[in-house]
Amino acid sequence: MVANLFLLLAAGTLVAAGVYLLLDRAMTKMIMGLMLIGNGANLLILVAGGPAGAPPIKGRESTLYPDQIADPLTQAMILTAIVISMAMTAFMLSLAYRQYRYRTEDFIQDDTEDVAISVRPNIASAAPDHDASDDPETGRMTSEGDEFGPESFELPLKGEKDE
Repeated sequence: MVANLFLLLAAGTLVAAGVYLLLDRAMTKMIMGLMLIGNGANLLILVAGGPAGAPPIKGRESTLYPDQIADPLTQAMILTAIVISMAMTAFMLSLAYRQYRYRTEDFIQDDTEDVAISVRPNIASAAPDHDASDDPETGRMTSEGDEFGPESFELPLKGEKDE
């Protein structure tokens, strides 16, 4: 099998440009990057499918390829990939529209909570499940946890049924 060098270079260029766009912080560029990667992958599947041939339909011959039949598995995989990439693009576009409605910008920012968790020290008192609270007078950690404070904090709320 001899692969077409132009198609291989085109597929590599599409995937490389898609990865470059996917690494950007703008949602529209990420969508374009996913679309380019999908198209590059489809082109690679087409090249890997072998040489061209007659349609894979029983009883139908081609004058151009009388004895060679095209691989139907390649065509089915590409059609499936097209449907999946279209669904993913629609989902990403709905996310971009939702972000535009709430923020009116396309740039995805860093999450400050993720940064705070990543720089948190690795000691037991800094763990998220540590139940020691700050003392309101001194500001230091206490061993009692959440036991101090008004007792009304611990009482259940009276609902309409309790009255």
